Amino acid sequence: MDRQELIERYNAGERDFRSADLRGAKLSEARLSGANLSRADLTEADLFGANLFGANLSRANLGKANLLMANLYRANLSRANLFEATLSGAILTGANLGWAQINASLVVANISDANLEGGNLRGAKLEGAELTGAKLEGADLRAADLRGADLRQADLRGAILLGANLIEADLGGAGLRGAYLEGVDLSRADLSEADLSWTNLNRANLEGALLDGANLSTAQYDEATTWPEGFAIPSDMKFVSELTTSQRAESAAPEPPLTNPENLPQEAE
Repeated sequence: MDRQELIERYNAGERDFRSADLRGAKLSEARLSGANLSRADLTEADLFGANLFGANLSRANLGKANLLMANLYRANLSRANLFEATLSGAILTGANLGWAQINASLVVANISDANLEGGNLRGAKLEGAELTGAKLEGADLRAADLRGADLRQADLRGAILLGANLIEADLGGAGLRGAYLEGVDLSRADLSEADLSWTNLNRANLEGALLDGANLSTAQYDEATTWPEGFAIPSDMKFVSELTTSQRAESAAPEPPLTNPENLPQEAE
C-alpha cells in the first residue's frame, strides 16, 4: 500500500488498516488520527510530522521509522517495535508504550504521562525528554541517555538503569523503589522527595545531586558510591563492601532480547 491509497481510503472514512504493508512509505505530515495500524509493517517509513493522535499502533513494526515531530498523543504503541526509530521532538503525551522495544532517539520528546511499563529502552536517547508522570515501572533503561530529562513524579519502581546517564535530570518526587541504579551518573540531578528505598546505588555518582527529603531507607551503596559534598549518609542505608564476583552476578539484572518482538511476553488477543 502506498501513501496515495492509504490517504484516499482514510479520507473516505476507512480507519482499519491492520497488518498493512507500509514498508518505506512516504507519510510525512499525513493526517491519520484514530487510524488502526496494529501489526502494520512501517519499517523505515517516513512519518515526519504525521498526525497519529489516538492511533492504534500496537504490535506495529516501526523499526528505523522516522517519527520526528510526529503527534502520537494518546496513541497505542504497546508491544510495538521502535528499534532505531527516530522520535525526537515527537509528542507522546499519554501514549501507551507498554512492553514496546524502544532503542530509539527520543531527544526532547514529550512523553509526559505515557505508559512505558516494562518497555525496552536500553540505550535510548532521551536527552532533555519530558517524562513527567511517565509510567516506567520495570522498564529496561540500561545505558539510556537521560541527561537533563524531566522525570518529576515518574514511576520508575523496579526499573533497570544500570549505567544510565541522568546528569542534571529532574527526578523530584519520582518513585524509584527497588530500582537498579548501579553505576548510574546522577551528578547534579534533582532527587528531592524521591523514593530511593531498596535501590542499588553501588558505584553510582551522586556528586552535586539534590537529595532533600529523599527516602533512602535500606538502599544499598558501596565504597565507589559518590555523594554530594557534606551529605550525611542515613543510618538505615545498607553499606556493602567488596562484593564477590558471584554476589555481583546474582544481583545483576537478566539480559533481555533487544530486537525480537516475538520474544516479548504475549497477551491475549
